[in-house]
Amino acid sequence: MSETELGRFDRIKVPSAYEMVADAIEREITSGRLKPGDQIGTEADLVRQFGVNRSTVREGIRVLEQSGFVRRETGRKLFVCVPRYRNLSSRMSRAMIINEVTFRELYETAQVLEGGAVEAAVERATDDDIAAMEENQLRAESVVDDPIRLADVDTEFHALVARSTRNRVLELAREPAALLFFPTSEMICRRVPQGGSRMVAAHREIIDAIKARDVERARTWMFRHVRDWKRGFERAGRDIDEPVERIFPKLSPGASFL
Repeated sequence: MSETELGRFDRIKVPSAYEMVADAIEREITSGRLKPGDQIGTEADLVRQFGVNRSTVREGIRVLEQSGFVRRETGRKLFVCVPRYRNLSSRMSRAMIINEVTFRELYETAQVLEGGAVEAAVERATDDDIAAMEENQLRAESVVDDPIRLADVDTEFHALVARSTRNRVLELAREPAALLFFPTSEMICRRVPQGGSRMVAAHREIIDAIKARDVERARTWMFRHVRDWKRGFERAGRDIDEPVERIFPKLSPGASFL
């Protein structure tokens, strides 16, 4: 048998005990068998149930608390809570970076998710939703020459459009990728002349289309806006097929937001 054949397998990574504790509890929550507000017990209860030591349980609970699955209340009791979207999304965003997703993949995903979001927003956005978008637009116009602040306002704008769809699955689906949009938007606003002003102008057209309940106009402007984002990325001298984890550290001091 050759050396290559003998070395074809990778070492098996055995999860730590605390990871197994966290995973077991998380499975009960994500399956719906444990619901928000349900009591899990105390650390002592879990020590008895899992048959592990106190420090193992404590570390497993710390992981769940950081992810937003569990909270502590008086009396040392642990309760299930609704996971915080940003925590879950950050984990998924990190997974995308680890798997070396490219800007092209982000762009193709944005076309689908942002296009679907604006179509639903035309149908479902309330007066309050539109008012929030208008307020966002005023802030965008006031910071058009500040790349970091404008990229932040742009991120919020797209979140507002998604929220107005009243579709939580769509909101959750776009959030992990959206966390990776910010550094590229900030870089485009810094490096591409008219990048910021074109972004603000596109937002204006999208808001007006939503207000007019004009789905064709809204879809056209959203796709144009997303295409502008891709063109801006290319004009800034970046390769759209380069893994984003190689790009972000070079782009912006805000790239460590995950």
